[in-house]
Amino acid sequence: MRKISLISIILVVILSFSVLAFGENWPTWRGENMMGISANGNPPVKWSESENVKWKVGLKGDTSNSTPIIWGDKIFFHEAVDTSKKGEGIVEEQPDSNKKQRGRGGRGRGKKKPTNIFKFNVVCLDKNTGKEIWTRTVTEAVPHEGHHKDNGHASYSPITDGKLLWCNFGSRGLYSYDLDGNFKWKKTFPQMKIRAGFGEGNSPALAGDNLIVLMDQEGDSIIYAFNKETGKLAWKKDRDEATSWTSPVVLKVDGKLQVVVNGHKNVIGYDASNGDVIWKCTGQTQNVVPTPVANSEIVYCTSGFRGAMLQAIKLGNKGDLTGTDAIIWQVNEATPYVPSPVLYENKIYVCSGNKGIVSCYNAKTGKPYYTKQKMDEMKNIYASAIGASGRVYFVGRNGVTYVLKNSDSYEVLSVNKLDDTFDTSPAVVGNELFLKGKKSIYCIANSK
Repeated sequence: MRKISLISIILVVILSFSVLAFGENWPTWRGENMMGISANGNPPVKWSESENVKWKVGLKGDTSNSTPIIWGDKIFFHEAVDTSKKGEGIVEEQPDSNKKQRGRGGRGRGKKKPTNIFKFNVVCLDKNTGKEIWTRTVTEAVPHEGHHKDNGHASYSPITDGKLLWCNFGSRGLYSYDLDGNFKWKKTFPQMKIRAGFGEGNSPALAGDNLIVLMDQEGDSIIYAFNKETGKLAWKKDRDEATSWTSPVVLKVDGKLQVVVNGHKNVIGYDASNGDVIWKCTGQTQNVVPTPVANSEIVYCTSGFRGAMLQAIKLGNKGDLTGTDAIIWQVNEATPYVPSPVLYENKIYVCSGNKGIVSCYNAKTGKPYYTKQKMDEMKNIYASAIGASGRVYFVGRNGVTYVLKNSDSYEVLSVNKLDDTFDTSPAVVGNELFLKGKKSIYCIANSK
């Protein structure tokens, strides 16, 4: 009996350390499984430039929207640094060519194609001080397209499993390092053609031993799976989709991994082992940006360009789910264009377009708790909200963050202001909140 008791105690201690370790990392864009939830974090409720700022460090790259990820005492993100040097730069080999073209390709409202060489970097900072630990230049090149005025040339976010780091730069290639910055492998891709010249950017996802990379564009859209250790291609599937900026999410359904990808023509659930389509569903709008969120039973997909849609789709089905009872409920107003939703406990929160207007629904039934509540001091929002310690954090472009109580009614706990522009999503590790702006990255922590 004493041995059994001792074993039980040891198991409890091991599980406790596992939970603690989980709470100390933010391994991909929006944290564990890209759901935007910190299960154990308790970040500050109030801050300003003079209150609860543990450290603030300036950035040297362009206005990249690469959201930082965190593992242990290290922070990782991408940047593209203008060298001010003219020329063609170092151009990676392009193994394939884009045969199809949709829409306007790289022309439109984006900035003109640059003529300067950029350094495409992976940056590692010390989580405790913000000081640089290492920077690796993956390549130097003149970008073949411009980007939207609010985007950048290195807006993909990295991902890690605590052993390896994977950094997707899209047209500039996919790179793997260990956490000390030692190079492991790389993959090259065809140059992408992005609608309206708005620029590239999303995040890879991990599905078991495979790294999932999505490349939706005006050329040949493709979803890839690479072995995370070696970079060897596991599978590759063509996609009948135009440009999107959504990220794939990996879900466990009936004991097997699925890769779910939002899309204008179809939301698709792929078999993570071979890329076969398990199910699909129509209904989303154009220019899909938001990434799905899910619980064990339902995946929530939303979009908001030239229309509005939030669909709650029952997991576990096969085939074409369009118009079936697999769509448990849906909403066709005040849904987000850029920010992804946040699913916190039994509530799902969405913004309206790119505005500081929030709606909250019962995740199971779709019944509204409240709709179209204005966060008056916030003008626009690109960042995806996160949930932690019974609160929801909405970070606006003008540096204003609203902290709402996760409740049945609209309750503002605080309104906080920093002197920067924020388009990347927040990260939470323990009792600290990390916010990366256009000029600086902040660590927010209670000073007491």
